[in-house]
Amino acid sequence: MWIETTIAMRFLRQGRAQTLLILVGIAVGVSVIVFVVALISGLQANVIARTLGTQAHVRVEAPEEVNRIAPAAAGTAQLLLEDRRAQALRPIVNWQQVRDALDHLPGVTAVSPVVSGPAFGRRGDAVESVALIGMDLPRYLRVIPLDENMVEGRLDVGSGNALVGRQLAHDLGLRTGGKLRLDAGDGRATVVNVAGIFELGVRELDARYVYLDLKQAQSLLALPGGVTVIDITVAELFEAERIAARIRGLTGLKAESWMETNAQLMNALTSQSMSTNMISFFVAMSVALGIASVLAVSVTQRTREIGILRAMGTRRRQMLQVFLVQGAVLGVAGSLIGALAGWGLVGIFNTFGPKLFYIPMPAGLVPASMLLATVAGVIAAAVPASRAARLDPVEAIRHA
Repeated sequence: MWIETTIAMRFLRQGRAQTLLILVGIAVGVSVIVFVVALISGLQANVIARTLGTQAHVRVEAPEEVNRIAPAAAGTAQLLLEDRRAQALRPIVNWQQVRDALDHLPGVTAVSPVVSGPAFGRRGDAVESVALIGMDLPRYLRVIPLDENMVEGRLDVGSGNALVGRQLAHDLGLRTGGKLRLDAGDGRATVVNVAGIFELGVRELDARYVYLDLKQAQSLLALPGGVTVIDITVAELFEAERIAARIRGLTGLKAESWMETNAQLMNALTSQSMSTNMISFFVAMSVALGIASVLAVSVTQRTREIGILRAMGTRRRQMLQVFLVQGAVLGVAGSLIGALAGWGLVGIFNTFGPKLFYIPMPAGLVPASMLLATVAGVIAAAVPASRAARLDPVEAIRHA
């Protein structure tokens, strides 16, 4: 193998201009793959992080109410026109046992019981429709990082305190230390102290959410001791649907994953991944075709040398290996340069770019890109290598 490598390196040195061009081509291709894949991966991670910064990975609720229809008598045809039953605010039955069971479910990292329902927020003559969210603060922070979204005041929902969204505070003219009257209907009303103001980054949520202590929200919503939702965080984001299905089977409750809730987002992420794979494939194809063309020209230009080597006793297998080594060397050298260039482009984007999001470098991206280019180089070298190995020594020398 040492002899074949020596001959391959000699051929590369003799065709320096061609070698340089193909190295540049491979480097550009690999740098494009590294940068585009890192960019799309960073964008997807940023979108998912922003989306899941305001919602749980899995939401568990009481099953929907359905109409119970008496079966028709035997031999009777039944024509049925059914209106869907109205869904009243209902608590989860035995939610403490459900919470404890979910705490020990494999793949689940956090469980937070929540009671939520509609109400009106009043300040003076101003009235806004709000959504009351009653939660156990230590548990809730493990699901939604509310502490990272505070813009004013302190994170406190106990002793008559509440947290309001920034847009709601703006609409009602509230600030920390102010008073807000909450009216949930049927005479259930209370006045809370605005302890803090948060901004989740979603206008609709910032204009409606009011966070309260779990017991106070239960009292306002006429659900003493009950919860309407159990929010769950899972260890692996894309395992959320599987875990939701398992929860439905274990508890009989309605469990919906973030992937179901954000179906359009999942479609967009899938499309982005397909686009990235297509770009990588076609770039790899262009790299392979470039290597194949250079080596094909190399075989034509060195027909005499190949004939002499064959006449001196070089076997076909050895001649085949010469050109395969050339393809591998070009692939490794070009991919190394390209990987470094792609890494540099990512660094430039993170340092001097618009700073809308940060691009992390996936751990296996550079080795995978280099491996892809090297394999493409070896495969591309197979055809000209086979042609060189089949050359008849006498015909090759005579042709030259």
